[in-house]
Amino acid sequence: MDLQLQEKSAIITGGAKGIGEAICRTLAAEGAKVAIFDRDVETATRLVEELSSEGKTAAFFEVDLTDLDACEKACAMALEWLGNELHCLVNNAGINDGAGLEHGPQPFLTSLERNLHHVYAMAHYCLPALKKAQGSILNITSKVATTGQGQTSGYAAAKGAVNGLTREWALELAPHHVRVNAIAPAEVYTPLYESWLASQDNPEETLKNIQAQVPLGHRMTTAQEIANLSTFLLSPCSSHTTGQILYPDGGYTHLDRSCTSALLK
Repeated sequence: MDLQLQEKSAIITGGAKGIGEAICRTLAAEGAKVAIFDRDVETATRLVEELSSEGKTAAFFEVDLTDLDACEKACAMALEWLGNELHCLVNNAGINDGAGLEHGPQPFLTSLERNLHHVYAMAHYCLPALKKAQGSILNITSKVATTGQGQTSGYAAAKGAVNGLTREWALELAPHHVRVNAIAPAEVYTPLYESWLASQDNPEETLKNIQAQVPLGHRMTTAQEIANLSTFLLSPCSSHTTGQILYPDGGYTHLDRSCTSALLK
């Protein structure tokens, strides 16, 4: 299937590693021009060099997304590079930072800065270019907004707000033919997840227990599987899909856990 993304323009936040990197690579493979927003200079630069060596079009814009002025400046530079039309905005950056109820208001607000404020800012600063191209916004949210997790109030609140903004923006921007959707990953094996596993007392047993709770295949989702769905949702092939929150998680979020709980005994 031709996803009709040749020469289309894209901005991806947190695009240097994990899910963001997979989305960048997949969009670039479809012929899109990708602007990578990240603060990891070394990793992002290496990714751009690799994509460029393969004949793909990519550029890196260093930005701390908790600095909204920096977001505005990075958007201006990236949009100029992209020709002031934006077909794809991917709000991917975020971190499950464990700001729980007992930690107090300031860690909670910091978590919102890390996971929510820049999502609004990016959409705001890119809005004229998105309208001009009749583009698409994709928000990467989390199953935590639906299921809860415990000890992560800030992240849960931020991702719940992103779900709400997805529906709000889909309605607000429908007259401009700008589509807005979200993907809510659950257990995805990324470098960040690998680091968390390594911090556990028994990483292998922890991983085994998590995988056992995933109904489809008893395995974690791959970043590439998230990227494949993301690219389809961003493409014109998904032209009448908006306001949707999709869960590519092997049934982890919505299917009855009784089908897998026996494996944990």
